Amino acid sequence: MAAVSHETISPKAEWWSRAACRSADPELFFPVSAAGPSGAETAAAKAVCAGCDVRRECLDFALATRQPYGVWGGTSPEERQVLRTSAGQAVWAAP
Repeated sequence: MAAVSHETISPKAEWWSRAACRSADPELFFPVSAAGPSGAETAAAKAVCAGCDVRRECLDFALATRQPYGVWGGTSPEERQVLRTSAGQAVWAAP
């Protein structure tokens, strides 16, 4: 899968330049599946996200644009699907 560039996201997405994943291999964030060796890739991608200063902005972008693939803001596509529900939004909005 092709890498996502700052220009692809938005010319106004200043947060992208501060993302921890900027120096990581983009393939890490787009595992082939959620099972098997890909599970380890997902965990590694989430570990990068865990220390990222712009994790919230990244996740907000992924939710707003309904990103169907990859790890964004420390979440898998399945986790973002849950967050799109009203119950999931309440959990994410909690301090």
